[in-house]
Amino acid sequence: MTTLTEQAAEQLIAAGAFAPAPPGFVGAAVDVPAPRPLTRHPLRHGFLKAGSAGPAIVSGPPSPGLAVCLDRMTDDLRAARPLIAPPGDRFSPEAGIRVGLEAGLPGGGVLGLRRRWRLAHRLAPVLAAAFANAPAPGWRSTRQASRRNLPVVPPGDPRSAWLGYAMSTPAPAGLSLRDRFRAGDAPTAAQLAAHLDALRPPVAARGHLELDVADAQPGDGWRLPIALAATLLDDPQAAEEAETATAHLSAEPGLWERAARDALTDPVLAAVARDCFLSAYAALARQGASRSLRDALADYTERYVLRARTPADDILDRLTARP
Repeated sequence: MTTLTEQAAEQLIAAGAFAPAPPGFVGAAVDVPAPRPLTRHPLRHGFLKAGSAGPAIVSGPPSPGLAVCLDRMTDDLRAARPLIAPPGDRFSPEAGIRVGLEAGLPGGGVLGLRRRWRLAHRLAPVLAAAFANAPAPGWRSTRQASRRNLPVVPPGDPRSAWLGYAMSTPAPAGLSLRDRFRAGDAPTAAQLAAHLDALRPPVAARGHLELDVADAQPGDGWRLPIALAATLLDDPQAAEEAETATAHLSAEPGLWERAARDALTDPVLAAVARDCFLSAYAALARQGASRSLRDALADYTERYVLRARTPADDILDRLTARP
């Protein structure tokens, strides 16, 4: 197969980064325990496929709005149940929940791509801290620990920031795309696509915005990270409030490390999380969201966010409890 030049690869990455569109469609993918290797299996709306590192993935289609997205994911997770591990099985540390949202419109304003890119990045460590659920010694989220050296918002405009990340981030084999070109090992277009698909930053540009910030949650708790991300970015009033609440985070030192290690025991992250969860609840009420979703968010806010705790703290409490 024909290999790419470095310039051609950069052009392909930049061209595919964003497909400008107003907010509205919501997609989601939920990692689930997999007891055996899986092939791609169609579900009612989306599909079940093998993941790259342990868990399988239930991936839903882009849906017109949050409610439709959650209903479709509920159907597909129910349909996938006979093919995956029993509900009591523990999630692997790599398991998470991803949310796909429209990139936004060219130009400024609350629906603008640049503004949504910036807000998504500032929200990312807050949601990562609030939904931490993969503890290990010294960490409340081992998934987020690998991101501890990331800046809150990457430098540059969205397209150049994504291009820089995609070209400089090493693959599992240890070389970045830039390294491969400099070593004379140019990739093919298919290898470039596989590299981009394997990247798992907190916020990715895949034509749309993809947020990969929440650890797997017990029961039907997978709904809440999707609801928070979609509401805080797509509801204009909630987005304005989230911008205000997160405005100072870009200057906070070591924020990703603090999110992974301390989660909501960090007072800065805890304060922002409280504001964001309350804004999201108000937005869902304005939108007429289902009572079950609003009650679930209220319960999570009361049990965890207002008490500066996360599900990881429940696990750590059980591990350290005296017999």
